[in-house]
Amino acid sequence: MLLTGTHVRTLDDKKRLALPKRIREQLAEAKQLFVTRGPDQCLWIFAKEGLEKLADQLDKAPATDGEARIFRRLFFAQMETVDVDGSGRILVPDRLVTAGSLVKDVVLLGVRDHLELWDSERWQKYLGDNGARFDAVAEAAFQKNV
Repeated sequence: MLLTGTHVRTLDDKKRLALPKRIREQLAEAKQLFVTRGPDQCLWIFAKEGLEKLADQLDKAPATDGEARIFRRLFFAQMETVDVDGSGRILVPDRLVTAGSLVKDVVLLGVRDHLELWDSERWQKYLGDNGARFDAVAEAAFQKNV
C-alpha cells in the first residue's frame, strides 16, 4: 500500500474526519482504521496491513531493549480502532483529538504506509521550519539506507 498526498480537511462538530476518495481508494476501501499518537504532535492512522508491517518491525527489537518496550506500550495502548462509515468518515476519539491538539482545520498526509493527521497551523509551521531542509535531509536519509 502506498499512501500519498496532502489533503486539507475539516473536523466536524462531532470530530468526524471525511477521508478523501483518493485515500479511500488507496486504503482499498478498508472498513476499520487504527488511530494513535505519532511523533511531532500529530496522529498516525493505519490500515490493518500497514499496522501489521510496523508491528513486525517492532517485534525485531529484543525484549531487553527498554526504549522499544516503552514505545510499544505507549504506541499500542493509546491506539483506537475506528470504523469507516458509509460516507467515508472516521470518528476521531476525543482523547486523540486532544493529544494532537486538533481543533477544526486539519491536514491529512499520506506517508507511504500510514496517514498523519495534523492541526493545519502546526503543519504550516512544520513546513516553514523544515521545508527548506528537504535536500539535506533527503541526502542524509539515502546515505543511511545504502
